[in-house]
Amino acid sequence: MPIPLVNSIASWFLKKRIHQMELFIKYPNEVQNELLRNLISKARNTEFGKKYHFNEIDTYEKFRERVPIQNYEGYEAVIERSRLGESNILWPTPIKWFAKSSGTTNAKSKFIPVSQESLEDCHYAAGKDLLCIYLNNNPQSQLFTGKSLRLGGSKELYQENGTSYGDLSAILIDNMPFWAEFSSTPSNEVSLMHDWEYKMQAIVNETIKEKVSSLAGVPSWMLVLLNNVLETTGNQNLFEVWPQLEVYFHGGVSFEPYASQYQKILPKEDFRFYEIYNASEGFFACQDHNDTKDLLLMLDYGIFYEFIPMEDYGTTEEKAIPLSEVEIGKNYAVVITTNAGLWRYKIGDTVRFTDIDPYRIKVSGRTKHHINVFGEELIIENAETALKKVCLVTNCEIIDYTVAPIFMEGKEKGAHEWIIEFKTPPRDFDNFQKQLDLALQEVNSDYEAKRYNNMTLNMPKIHQARKDLFYDWLKKNNKVGGQHKVPRLSNSRTYIEELLELS
Repeated sequence: MPIPLVNSIASWFLKKRIHQMELFIKYPNEVQNELLRNLISKARNTEFGKKYHFNEIDTYEKFRERVPIQNYEGYEAVIERSRLGESNILWPTPIKWFAKSSGTTNAKSKFIPVSQESLEDCHYAAGKDLLCIYLNNNPQSQLFTGKSLRLGGSKELYQENGTSYGDLSAILIDNMPFWAEFSSTPSNEVSLMHDWEYKMQAIVNETIKEKVSSLAGVPSWMLVLLNNVLETTGNQNLFEVWPQLEVYFHGGVSFEPYASQYQKILPKEDFRFYEIYNASEGFFACQDHNDTKDLLLMLDYGIFYEFIPMEDYGTTEEKAIPLSEVEIGKNYAVVITTNAGLWRYKIGDTVRFTDIDPYRIKVSGRTKHHINVFGEELIIENAETALKKVCLVTNCEIIDYTVAPIFMEGKEKGAHEWIIEFKTPPRDFDNFQKQLDLALQEVNSDYEAKRYNNMTLNMPKIHQARKDLFYDWLKKNNKVGGQHKVPRLSNSRTYIEELLELS
């Protein structure tokens, strides 16, 4: 079939979705309320539905009153039962897949249920919508003249008790219809390779022979791949490899630290960058205009949204509100109810609304201290657990510490930079550094994946702080005493640069 005809048919099919999107944009609260009623009705005979008397819940107020808000620890036991093959616990249809993601306070890894409904009505629907939005904004696009270079996760799918688990990207690739592979590269076989060292080069070898028109993946990993492409081909920029390349769909971690590096290897003013906001729990929002940083909240993917004002988060005043009550500019923790059986679940993200007609957001951070520059999702509990273990092993004591990213620069890999003030320093500093790295890998599977063979993250860099460095920094910033604390983990280098200057 001639390419212009393919473009016309695809554009016609995808643009039909624009009219459906206009419905939830015009009637957002009605769409969300109907969605909640449908979720409750469908799950009323599940174990969870019977426990909370779903058959008696007919309003949002009753739902909010009866069903508790929980984090992963609250669901871990019943999710584990589902993984062992039990059904009809949280959701009526069988849960065959579990997306493995980074750990929580008590677990190295989380296993997020993925239902057939969430696959079809959320994740795959979002992929189609992203193309629909992009084509609607760029009618001259030649996207279908080439393939999409997709960069998925590092894990294979593992079979256990009749269920499967692995990276969400691996689950999505493994369940895609056979025809989808024709429009994507690399092949499923290469995409699902387990060993990243071999996988990266295999992707390079396969994709440089293809006509690639779009990119899709996490910025940190994608940058490693694209630098390998340039190194292998000897080219200066990616348009010398793929002349028809026109857009990069990115998400997972902040794009800002990598923006300048991408502009160097993609030196065209009309090249498009489109941001998405998704996670193992679902696909939530996407950029719906060229050259904007606001994301349209997608309201008909089988996800009901609630929000906790961050000024109340973790206090006795904590209370979730529906979408209809949010305010522009305020910071909220996100709570979701999904068509995979997560009920009033804290995903750990915070967002800020930039508009309410329609509802547009910016991802503002996490509810806990964290570093997620490279997709490692290192949270403060990981750091504290690892430090406690290493201090016991190396017989040392720590007074204070902070951690920040070392951003990728050219072919240089990223890393974490630590400043630690010791009460009793380790006798062997090199061994302390090695043991800390290993301990972090033990408690956080995503950090472990990024450290594998130094593929994305190098060994952490550790400075031994002089006596009273952190106190002096607090004093300089008028933050001595009270509730002021040294920031433990940060996605920026602001604090660590100030501390290094005082060293």
